[in-house]
Amino acid sequence: MIGFRGAVARPRLPLLIAAWCCLALARIAGAVVLRDDLGRSVDVPTPPRRIVSLLPSLTETVCALGACDHLVAVGRFDDWPPSVRALPRVGDLDRVSIERIVALHPDLVLLSNSQRASNRLGELGIPAFAIETDRYQDIARSIHLVGALLGRPRRAAALIARLRTQVRQVSAAAIAARHGASPSVYFEVDPAPYAAGPDSYIGALMTRLGVRNIVPADLGMFPLLNPEFVVRANPDIIVVSRIDAPRLADRPGWADIRAVREHHLCVFPPAVRDTIVRPGPRVADGLRALAACFARYAR
Repeated sequence: MIGFRGAVARPRLPLLIAAWCCLALARIAGAVVLRDDLGRSVDVPTPPRRIVSLLPSLTETVCALGACDHLVAVGRFDDWPPSVRALPRVGDLDRVSIERIVALHPDLVLLSNSQRASNRLGELGIPAFAIETDRYQDIARSIHLVGALLGRPRRAAALIARLRTQVRQVSAAAIAARHGASPSVYFEVDPAPYAAGPDSYIGALMTRLGVRNIVPADLGMFPLLNPEFVVRANPDIIVVSRIDAPRLADRPGWADIRAVREHHLCVFPPAVRDTIVRPGPRVADGLRALAACFARYAR
């Protein structure tokens, strides 16, 4: 499995690149043919000069690989790096403007495997490459895939290696700083309340920081919880949005939760929270922000 695993043994990066090249990648007549995460073979000009990216993490990856100047449009919520904020917006996870994309004449559209626009774009002759980005291990995969599509595999490999080192260092320092303390944490992704489970991308960050997620893995990646479940779990720390943090004590029984009673709340500005919830090249920044907050309340 490909990913950033801290102290866990990791596959050798050259072997990963070789495997992908042998199994999925073929260069023909100035193009790259690569199988996307919908199982389709997509033929893309190499290198693509006009790129549309419909997912924030993929947009950040394109820019981290030095191809920001080839972006001609992005998704509704794409805002990093700041230079992409001036680009046209052509959709989000639920709605994509096919007409606006076609008018931009892109030679590559990057999007999530859950976005339904990929087949329609393909029918119109626009290469649309779908990438799964939901899990922690997808960070390395998506960077390698985008690097291959852009004709920049060496830059992708270097970025993966750098992120892996940074994640390992942040994880080790965070665990050492707590001197064995392993606080229980509830990470709220929506006030319904929906929580981040252990198998989600956010849950994987929590695992690497050595904290205990109050949500069991069998509930899924982002389960809808009974509020009473959180009360019974009585977490030491709660990660919550700035809007919902002041209202936690108003929820039935929540005033008695240790994290609420002692105000052990991790509340991040939107720009920082984005580094935590987006599985992309700023993963170490998000991990560092979480680690700093956990350390503050774990003593």
